Amino acid sequence: MGVSLGAGVALAHFGGERDGGDTASAPVAGAPAAPEPATAAPTPSREATPSPKPTVKPKPKPKPKPKPRPTATKKKPATVPQSGPGTFTTASASASGKVTGTSGPLRRYRVQIEDGVALSARETAEEIEAILAHPRGWAAHGRGRFQLVRSDADFVIRIATPDTADALCARQGLDTHGELNCETTDGVVVNLKRWMLGSPTFAGPPEEYRHLIINHEVGHEIGIRQHMDCGGPGKLAPAMMQQIKGLNGCRSNAFPYDEDGVYITGPIVS
Repeated sequence: MGVSLGAGVALAHFGGERDGGDTASAPVAGAPAAPEPATAAPTPSREATPSPKPTVKPKPKPKPKPKPRPTATKKKPATVPQSGPGTFTTASASASGKVTGTSGPLRRYRVQIEDGVALSARETAEEIEAILAHPRGWAAHGRGRFQLVRSDADFVIRIATPDTADALCARQGLDTHGELNCETTDGVVVNLKRWMLGSPTFAGPPEEYRHLIINHEVGHEIGIRQHMDCGGPGKLAPAMMQQIKGLNGCRSNAFPYDEDGVYITGPIVS
């Protein structure tokens, strides 16, 4: 690096290192002293001054793509076999032997499920017990008491494939077309299709339609032999109406009584 020094001070020679393009050397002995040179302005170093690095803006992080909202998965309708072996499994009786209802004659019933279908006999029997114990059902309004048993029953509730249901109902002279339930001399035959899928005329889910199946058929068992029609436009359809055949202006309904405990009725049709 080129540096200007004071008078009489020799310039040191740094190993021939060049600075600003000039080489500095020591004075020769006996030579007249050279006049003091005028102080020269320092020669700017030719060393390149590093230019400032361009500011590199960090790349913006890509915004995370919004996660797709989960699409509601439509529940596939249950698969209902058209036919079965015609043999049945009987549900075990309630461990407590409990009776549903507090007044009226006691009616003991069995629950049987056709073999080979995707229904548990025990769980189905428990569901029927709950239906009969509903506060808008027969037992809650003194129309009878009900008890699930395994033997010595007053009537049986069978759930069967459409072909088997047709065969059982045909013995009573009834044509159920692979679609309907029926009452027989020993009890109730429930078409598995109706139990699993509900009815196209019913506004609620199959689980609610099962209340109508049991309430309608058990209504026959406790002595209500005739069917009813709609009591008027916009009214609740009676449980003893064959609602699967049409509502005739009524609203679909699964229970014999309304929320105020009033029996839902209509004109007798058969």
